[in-house]
Amino acid sequence: MSLFEDQPETAAPAGGVVRARLTVAYDGTRFHGIAPQPGQRTVGGELTGALVRMLRAPVQLTVAGRTDAGVHAWGQVVSFDAPAPAAAEVTGLSRRLTRLLGPEIVVRDAAVAATDFDARHSATGRRYRFTVLNRAVPDPFLAATTWWVAEPLDLRAMQLACDPLMGEHDFASFCRRIDQPSSTVRVVREVGWCDLGDGLLRFEVTASSFCQQMVRSLVGTLVDVGLGRKKAGDMSWILRSKDRARAGRVAPAHGLCLWEVSY
Repeated sequence: MSLFEDQPETAAPAGGVVRARLTVAYDGTRFHGIAPQPGQRTVGGELTGALVRMLRAPVQLTVAGRTDAGVHAWGQVVSFDAPAPAAAEVTGLSRRLTRLLGPEIVVRDAAVAATDFDARHSATGRRYRFTVLNRAVPDPFLAATTWWVAEPLDLRAMQLACDPLMGEHDFASFCRRIDQPSSTVRVVREVGWCDLGDGLLRFEVTASSFCQQMVRSLVGTLVDVGLGRKKAGDMSWILRSKDRARAGRVAPAHGLCLWEVSY
């Protein structure tokens, strides 16, 4: 989505433009999400400000996935138009931006893309990871990137509860309620849990796209299954109900990471 949808489009710089593509990683702990907000520090705001200074031209970012406050990313993708004379400099943006914005924001790759490339609309899938620390005692070094759950979790039950999520469904039960009607139908291609050892559990889900808070709502409900508050078999009727009130709590933002975007 464009980070500046409500702002008028700026005129293209004289000499034409090239489409640039960045792969960006960031620690979302101290950011109010990626979309610029007045008076708030955001990933998109920091990136845009740095790019404007470097390119000396207006920049309008489009992002593959909008991440909320506190959510991290390893494989976020952004695209924007840069003045054509700067095309030769695009590949060097990763080093320059990382030096300026790191370590909170790191540009892992920068390249010139096809003229019709759009970080959001060209994407065919997105993969998210959510990490749970399931130990009796928390770990201060993992506190910013994991959800600490002290009570033992039944991983097998959580895995079984993932089965009904595969395929195309209406995920209204797991999406944030919104005032304006929009489709909550999504296609889930991969979903499941794995045990990383030492109390670390990882949830991964890949889908065509996600609605707001969908992954965190899925994780919250699955953790309720792991705690015995819900049964694995409940997931099917929760999904079919299209009722957000029947699903579990929303898991905290800091355990979530946008891992990869496919094209």
